[in-house]
Amino acid sequence: MEICCVGGYEEVGKNMTAIKVGEDVILIDCGFYLPGVIELQGENEIHYTRAGLRRVGGIPDERILDELGWRKKVKAIFISHAHLDHVGGLPYLIERYPNAEIFGTPFTIKVLESLIEDARVVVNNKINTIKPNSVVSVPGSKNPEFKVEFIHTTHSTLDCSFIAVHTKEGIFFYTLDFKFDDNPIIENPPNYSRLKEIGEIGVKVCIMNALYASREEPQGGEREAKKMLENAFSKINLKNRALFLTTFSSQIERLTSIVELASRTKREIVFLGRSMAKYVGCAIDIGKCPFKDKIKIIKYSRQVNSFLKKLEQERDKYVVVCTGHQGEEDSILDRISKGKTHFRFKHGDNLIISSSVIPTEVNIEARKKLDEKLKKMGVNLQTDVHVHGHGGKLDKEKLLNLIKPKHIIPAHGSLEQEKDVMNLAKERGYIEGKTSHLVKNGQVLKI
Repeated sequence: MEICCVGGYEEVGKNMTAIKVGEDVILIDCGFYLPGVIELQGENEIHYTRAGLRRVGGIPDERILDELGWRKKVKAIFISHAHLDHVGGLPYLIERYPNAEIFGTPFTIKVLESLIEDARVVVNNKINTIKPNSVVSVPGSKNPEFKVEFIHTTHSTLDCSFIAVHTKEGIFFYTLDFKFDDNPIIENPPNYSRLKEIGEIGVKVCIMNALYASREEPQGGEREAKKMLENAFSKINLKNRALFLTTFSSQIERLTSIVELASRTKREIVFLGRSMAKYVGCAIDIGKCPFKDKIKIIKYSRQVNSFLKKLEQERDKYVVVCTGHQGEEDSILDRISKGKTHFRFKHGDNLIISSSVIPTEVNIEARKKLDEKLKKMGVNLQTDVHVHGHGGKLDKEKLLNLIKPKHIIPAHGSLEQEKDVMNLAKERGYIEGKTSHLVKNGQVLKI
């Protein structure tokens, strides 16, 4: 088994991995790396190009597969879930893989289709929607077929899966991204029984998410996040005050809790922006949006501006859910904070930020500037009303206990962050360079 660690092995995002057995190659994930504008593509009609994205390092540099002679051998592309750092790059690179079928779970495929539409590209590849906890077969050229399994797990968006690739050389197990939530709000709990079975069969290699690998405390599930939101709502003064909330547009379970709690205010609930419209629309399409009849979605810039003008005069009639929790330039919150809309925050208005800052320098600085502006305006600002979507040390240990891989490769983090996984592996008896491997983008491992 040969593994090319294409992208995501030196940074958070830009995830892409290639696995070669015999003369056949499959790819897993193809994500963006665009710190600070993680939702900007969905918010504005900005049209990227492959050349432009490559210039700024915004997509995986999979030209290494040309150098290896692998590109024309790619049989299929599997997407683990719908976050942009796992699927966002595919519309810009798929043209290079004309014979590869694409596979993903329902929400993931709906998001991919919307990204393809946004990118204004023509995709001729067959796109397959796969139910969670199912297996697909990919015929080999001279080799036995790959059997690729989507094993349901929980994360911070819908229909997330571990991907297990069954080959004649053993099982390749891909674990980006996950957090074990045993009592989710919409989704089913993780498929522990199948993980245990996979471990009994025997896993050769596990790609392990590096984020929060050193955190000892439990990360908490979505019901804990709901309790945090309830507490945040209890601290707001609604009399003649505006109420805004922001979170990840793809976090449908969190949005479900927000709508439930916002409904108690007896105000009309309005979702603002293209990104919110995109992900909520995808959830509606697959029948996983329990709040669809309780909200109004305003998508286009002109309509958004018109609503914000109305809100300035009727700030006590609405709950506004919008983009901008990372301080992204030209998001709804960014434009309001810079005085670019008819609506102005006043002293005592409320904003609940139900997210953490994505751990990159650009995001940290952008959010710092946004928070400072809002506090100067006198906004009643509540931040980090949130539980992380990535499991900490306890979840990673639990997964390793279930699947018992022979080899571990950390990914989805800086090399410094990935050392936390290497330390975890060392605690469990893995040997660096032999059974645990700290790698860089473009590196090839033969295992």
